[in-house]
Amino acid sequence: MRLTPQLLEWCYRSGAFPMADPYGRIELYRSDPRAVLELDEFHVPKSLARVVRSGRYEVRIDEDFEGVIRGCARREETWINGEIVRAFVALHRAGKAHSVEAYDRDGNLAGGLYGVALGGAFMGESMFTRARDASKVCFVHLVERLRERSYELLDCQIQNDHLERFGVTEIPEREYLRRLREALSLRRTFV
Repeated sequence: MRLTPQLLEWCYRSGAFPMADPYGRIELYRSDPRAVLELDEFHVPKSLARVVRSGRYEVRIDEDFEGVIRGCARREETWINGEIVRAFVALHRAGKAHSVEAYDRDGNLAGGLYGVALGGAFMGESMFTRARDASKVCFVHLVERLRERSYELLDCQIQNDHLERFGVTEIPEREYLRRLREALSLRRTFV
């Protein structure tokens, strides 16, 4: 399968997401249950709130999307291969994929996250960090941005301990797909 921006958009509108296996083959996945963050129930640990307030990181939007996705791909085990990078960069250029980036005081990219924004839904894809708490600061800013712009759905795909600390919960896929349809019908802007 050749991953294109159009296929990526279709995946997300259908409740699926792409992942490459260790051999580079890209498959489309769905998860049941689905991990979502209820934006009104977002929990920021006190220590992280202090880091956000301290201004240790400057947070920017869409300044280095490709740097963020490549940062996310730089792990021992990754589901992000070159074809996924190319397709997401093209989707970003089409205005449908976005990054939230944290820069240290020297202007270096310290961490970030990226995802897809369609209608009133944001489908989070991946995050990375090179400095303590940088990706978490980005997550806080992402949620604030989605709240400010009246988004309805933040899809986190698969639950993990890191996300659970922020209040991410799981819902049945059937419920997720219903909420996704509703969110896709809304007109929202990420930038």
